[in-house]
Amino acid sequence: MRIFDPHVHMTSRTTDDYEAMAASGVRAIVEPAFWLGQPRTSVDSFVDYFNGLLGWERFRASQFGISHHCAIGLNPKEANDDRLREEVLAILPRYLAKDGVVAVGEIGFDSMTAGEEAALEAQLALALEHDLPVLVHTPHRDKLAGTRRTLEIVADSGVPPELVVVDHNNELTVAEVVESGCWAGFTIYPFTKMDEHRFVRVAEEFGTERILVNSAADWGISDPLKVSKTANAMLDAGFSEDEIDRVVWRNPVEFFGQSGRLMLDEPDADRAATFEGNSVLRGERPAG
Repeated sequence: MRIFDPHVHMTSRTTDDYEAMAASGVRAIVEPAFWLGQPRTSVDSFVDYFNGLLGWERFRASQFGISHHCAIGLNPKEANDDRLREEVLAILPRYLAKDGVVAVGEIGFDSMTAGEEAALEAQLALALEHDLPVLVHTPHRDKLAGTRRTLEIVADSGVPPELVVVDHNNELTVAEVVESGCWAGFTIYPFTKMDEHRFVRVAEEFGTERILVNSAADWGISDPLKVSKTANAMLDAGFSEDEIDRVVWRNPVEFFGQSGRLMLDEPDADRAATFEGNSVLRGERPAG
């Protein structure tokens, strides 16, 4: 089965994770811009990070036959630094014009502050200017109120709802997101957010159109194989192979394909290739 993980933070993962993902069927990913776990202190650190998403991470993924794309944006966690917010917003246009950047994101709310709202509005305007889809993060606390405010801002922004995926949904938010015309994203985590069995119940109620499933695997307790495990849970629950393929492949292809920048031809895993002199394929694994 082909799998497209539309939200996974591979900068935080090991190369062994790429190997396991490829073995599970992952053939394409989107890596949204994220935060380090502690605040960045300079716009230059964002420059290096964005360049890494476009360079080293695309190379690492290619070595396992995975097509790597990214979303670029100022994440809500770091949008509350007024000086840094303006500096990062100023450099975003140069990255939003690059190949392999298939969305603006992840943007949205963390603590629902005025700074986060200003960054969200500014980046929706950039998405409209660059004709790019948008990946929106909803807050972990007071999620329903945050999702409702997000939908209001999206509606006022002029960005068509079909170009927006509102992510990290749960049973309380999905109905309003679906009704808005936006895509609904679901993050499948080991212990928090939503697990694969809860998602199955949501899909049974709301269907499989305009639904994305992701692992959002990062530096915390998370699992980059959760999209594959969700596909298996759907199969066990009686979903057809066509319905599963829609959720784990065709839906993300349709959504991010709106950027016109998807690169889905399987990369050539050249064992002799290097990136800035670095190789990730240092010999063969022993058989058995």
